[in-house]
Amino acid sequence: MNTFQKSAAAFNRVFMVVMKAPVLDRALGRSMGIVTYTGRKSGKEFSLPVAYRRTGNHVKVAVAVPDKKSWWRNFENDGGRVDLDLGGVHHSGHAVATRDDRGRVTVDIVLTR
Repeated sequence: MNTFQKSAAAFNRVFMVVMKAPVLDRALGRSMGIVTYTGRKSGKEFSLPVAYRRTGNHVKVAVAVPDKKSWWRNFENDGGRVDLDLGGVHHSGHAVATRDDRGRVTVDIVLTR
């Protein structure tokens, strides 16, 4: 794990606690959520905070500095199942990651319930 990944992991742990605080989850939940997924190679469950934009049952996550992160690779090609906590409300969905010609990565999620 490189320095960037260690720093991001520490930030994520702190931010996950903040996001679960009763008052803050509603305020932050309008643009920040918690994504939970199972690693495609490890089979382990991971949760991390993400910024998102939601329109109806579609959620878009722009991955900042994608070459320094690997979580989004779990959703390449056919994508995969994901759970989301948006403002304290649990959702399930199907996520697909795409990279554009400029190297930007987005994870598009269609909520299934």
